[in-house]
Amino acid sequence: MERDLISKKELLDEKGISYGQLYRWKRKQLIPEEWFIRKSTFTGQETFFPRDLILTRIDKIMNMKDDLSLDELADKLSPLLPEYELRKYDLVKRNIVSGVVLERFASGDSDTIVYAFDRLLYFYVADKLLQAGDMGMDEGDRLLQTLKEHFHKFAGKPCDLIFTRKMGVSSFALMSVPADIYFESGVKIISRLSMTECIEQLKGKLE
Repeated sequence: MERDLISKKELLDEKGISYGQLYRWKRKQLIPEEWFIRKSTFTGQETFFPRDLILTRIDKIMNMKDDLSLDELADKLSPLLPEYELRKYDLVKRNIVSGVVLERFASGDSDTIVYAFDRLLYFYVADKLLQAGDMGMDEGDRLLQTLKEHFHKFAGKPCDLIFTRKMGVSSFALMSVPADIYFESGVKIISRLSMTECIEQLKGKLE
């Protein structure tokens, strides 16, 4: 699955922003270094970006920059996990995840147990896929195991969760972004989630 790219010139023209703005946002870490992709073209070296990621990020920056400082924006958009904890009871009370998720994946935990942000994130991602009808409960067990075993290895760098199925057999993978990934014939991509986007969404729910 080759990622759709947009050139720097196209991006600046489409969003009506300047070269200076773009690189100021990069210096302030509002846009990850990994999204600036240098590629050879017939005119020489040009900079490209993952289209879906950069367009969404620019929209967010434009929508929030009048209400927040650039440092506050950087914190809100950071893929780093914040130091945050929440009781199991409050997860459902505040409608952050559904009771079905906790009943299945955390039934042995007391209502007063306190979860760190990474565990909250795993429940949130599972709930997202279940609510969309993309994933079954048994698959959810393997999703959570995949996240527990491998998500920490990205150490705050952007990554995507890839959920695939072939002949009824499902599989989960975490992949650095931006990157292209190709599958054998017959593999169906059920969902591709930006973990950075999920972190941002969960931060918004916890505020």
